[in-house]
Amino acid sequence: MRLLFAGTPEAALPALRALLGSDHEVVAVLTRPDAPRGRGRALAPSPVAAAARAAGVPVLTPRTLRDAAAAEQIRALAVDAAPVVAYGNLIPADLLDVPAHGWVNLHFSLLPAWRGAAPVQHAVIAGDEITGASTFRIEAGLDTGPVYGTLTEPVRPQDTAGDLLGRLAEAGAGLLLATLDAIAAGTARPQPQPADGVSLAPKITVDDARVRWADPALAVDRRVRGCTPAPGAWTTLPAGGRLKLGPVRPRPDVTDLPPGQVRAGKHEVLVGTGAGAVALGQVAPAGKGWMPADAWARGAGPDGQVLGA
Repeated sequence: MRLLFAGTPEAALPALRALLGSDHEVVAVLTRPDAPRGRGRALAPSPVAAAARAAGVPVLTPRTLRDAAAAEQIRALAVDAAPVVAYGNLIPADLLDVPAHGWVNLHFSLLPAWRGAAPVQHAVIAGDEITGASTFRIEAGLDTGPVYGTLTEPVRPQDTAGDLLGRLAEAGAGLLLATLDAIAAGTARPQPQPADGVSLAPKITVDDARVRWADPALAVDRRVRGCTPAPGAWTTLPAGGRLKLGPVRPRPDVTDLPPGQVRAGKHEVLVGTGAGAVALGQVAPAGKGWMPADAWARGAGPDGQVLGA
């Protein structure tokens, strides 16, 4: 089939590579425009744009698909299907039926669970033990279209959102290719999503990533891992400023520390929570790089202080 691939971040690269190596023809790639990246905030192409250009595939970068010129470009491609992986732009209703077999989305959850922009982060924060990926045909509703296929993936106890997304992106590439193969062969049978089990996964904001020390240690652990690597978990220091937090280790056996209070030992820095404590891992004070928590504590002297107050 002739395909228009729509995607933007690194998580879309395994799927793009799988399709480029398949019997299908990726005639163009649709991605977000160049954006500021890195410390210098210089404009840079999306990971998908860079990979497509390296492979010699034409790249479309409209700011919105409501633009008449962009819509006409898509129509002119005359594609059979448009696979989508984390594109990040709304597809207008008048373009949904332009590809003969529609827009086929690879979504990183077991639909109808975690519909929205951040399914992997929400799965980790919620403490899900199993998640997965789904392929479905995009319709006007938010991730509500009929499902072609799914795969499951366990959420490991120490998974960050980045770890889990990496595995789902690799496994999901095979699922997306199998779905497109079935569509081409005429054997695909998409099924409506059930009405039960719906949950929403809106974008995780910086405020969502602030650690709530009154939560139990296990919930603090999940929030930090779910916000790693982005937008990054954080708390505030008594003297002002933020302290970025890498993954922590729950210590439910420590029950004598009030929420947010620091106990800095020689080799371990504990912080109290609503139930138990956590041992800090890597931390990054404002304006500084990442360092082990015990190294930070030796310089900052936080013993007895209360974080997040």
